[in-house]
Amino acid sequence: MSEIDNLQNADGPKKNRQIIHSNNDDDAIKTEEVSSNLQNIETSPAEDTPNESKESDGHDELLNEIDDSNAEDSEDEGNKDRHTIEFKEYDKMSLEALATELERLVKSEKVQAIKKQVDTIKIEFNSRFNDLLEEKKADFISDGGNEIDFYYTSPFQKQFTNAYKEYRNKLHEHRKNLDLNLKQNLANKLEIIEEIKGLINVEENINTTYKHFKELQERWRNTGPIPRDKYNNAWNSYHHHVEMFYDFLHLNRDLRDLDFKHNLEQKVKIIERAEELAQDTDVMRAFRELQELHKMWKEELGPVDREHREAIWERFKSATKIINDKRQAYYQEIDKSYEKNLDIKLDIINKINEINNQETKSHGAWQNKIKAIETLRNDFFNAGKVPIKVNESTWAKFKAAVRTFNRQKNTFYKGLKKDQFTNLQKKLELIKIAEDNKDSDDIEVTTALMKKIQNDWKKVGHVPRKDSDKIWNEFKAACNHFFDRLHANKNAENKESLDAFNKKQELLEVLKSLKLTKDKEKDLETIKEYTNQWNAIGKVPNDKRYVEGKYSKILDELFSNLKMDKDELEMIRFENKLEDLNNSDNNKNLDNERSFISKKIDDIKGQINQLENNLQFFTNVDDTNPVVKEVLKNIENHKDELKLWKKKLSKIKELY
Repeated sequence: MSEIDNLQNADGPKKNRQIIHSNNDDDAIKTEEVSSNLQNIETSPAEDTPNESKESDGHDELLNEIDDSNAEDSEDEGNKDRHTIEFKEYDKMSLEALATELERLVKSEKVQAIKKQVDTIKIEFNSRFNDLLEEKKADFISDGGNEIDFYYTSPFQKQFTNAYKEYRNKLHEHRKNLDLNLKQNLANKLEIIEEIKGLINVEENINTTYKHFKELQERWRNTGPIPRDKYNNAWNSYHHHVEMFYDFLHLNRDLRDLDFKHNLEQKVKIIERAEELAQDTDVMRAFRELQELHKMWKEELGPVDREHREAIWERFKSATKIINDKRQAYYQEIDKSYEKNLDIKLDIINKINEINNQETKSHGAWQNKIKAIETLRNDFFNAGKVPIKVNESTWAKFKAAVRTFNRQKNTFYKGLKKDQFTNLQKKLELIKIAEDNKDSDDIEVTTALMKKIQNDWKKVGHVPRKDSDKIWNEFKAACNHFFDRLHANKNAENKESLDAFNKKQELLEVLKSLKLTKDKEKDLETIKEYTNQWNAIGKVPNDKRYVEGKYSKILDELFSNLKMDKDELEMIRFENKLEDLNNSDNNKNLDNERSFISKKIDDIKGQINQLENNLQFFTNVDDTNPVVKEVLKNIENHKDELKLWKKKLSKIKELY
């Protein structure tokens, strides 16, 4: 039988302390009616807090906070680490960063110490992923997809899910083991309390009893954590019976006073350390150590003489108050910066609502709004924390504004889907036209038609993305089929024009080395013969038309060497030009030349009439007047020019 099973109560046999040894493979130990023992235990205020239960000085809430925190740490010693694990700005992290951070915490930290971090990461990840899901769903619908068919997954979602599952499994296993340990530790501590109670009535040497008492105290300190909700009751019961034992020791004051003196010395040291911490500039570090001091005061040390109890407790409370006041001031400063962040976030929410109130009817405008909302979302996440009292309401306002935007966007793209279906039908009709005419031999008409439907295609607008590439490839293939045929024909023509270019290049070399005989008629005939050869060769490619300029330049040099009359020479050049225009495939060139000459004749006639009218203003002035002579000379020059242009017009008329 175990030591606990052999334990006897001072007033009789054991009461409700049955220990059941499990037959399961894991030998799990279960305790029955443990909580009933605590309910039957007489409790009293801590011996070093004499007035705490009678008069509140405004710090009860703080002391309760410290006790609760210590109780949590006591339940699971790994919880202490929660104070040292960094709490990052998870609201600024991407999906990938959140999943990676969760993996790191689960693998490298104690599972019981990361609850706050994990819960916050989970909230942030789910929120971000739901937003992404809504965006992907809107894109899917806008591309012509049916809402019921939508499905989206992300590698970061799988990474997060696996890490969170591992966290839950580890936490479950930890709590399972912890629960067994906590119950067993509680049972052990209750046994210790019962043994302390039994010491009072034991008839034995007081020194032996005192030694047994000190051993029980050591066992109490080394027993380990118990359930959090039983912590304060168990501690109060323990100290109540410890105090009763010290009262019992009045028969041997030396032992009691020695213990009181030791406890007083240790508690004074705790007070002095607390007073040092009150001067520490690292407020949060000081408060965390203060919690440890309270735990030491409460768990590791016994009572002091009654004459000192209230004084040292008041001194400890005073140091505690200073540290807490500094902590509250620290929080107030943080709240000020958080208030600024709140203003920024509320302004961002207002901007999102303003965008929601704007009427938008085009795809391009919606894309601009989507970019603007994405920028505002990033600004919101980067704005920093807000006061905790408005954190949830601010987040709710932000989510509501973003959801309103997403609903409006989805509604627009559902309507756009109908427009895109109409556009699809229009483009299918253009594809049919292209298919029907791609083999047409009426090159001129079909070329114009193909260019027109290509331009119409650009104007139609968007179609569902799933059809876009397919119909474009069909349309492009039909158009390319026609234009490939067109280019093949042009390549054949280009071969002829390239041959013509080469021949004209050879003829240019001959003309460059041509020597005239100084017999005007004979030389003129020779030039005309070469001109006929040049015109008979035919057209050259458009990008090689410069050869015509070289030919004209050489011809001008040859004509200038003939010393012919200027008008006669001009007519020869004009006749060569007409020959070139007449051989062209474009009849408009000849028409344009005729129109130009007719306009020129009209202009010259107008100038002559103007000059003759000007002469009427000169009265009683003879022809020797310099001004009159100049006007008369201009009139004669214009008349000579008019004769030349009329000859040109006659020549061009002969060709019609």
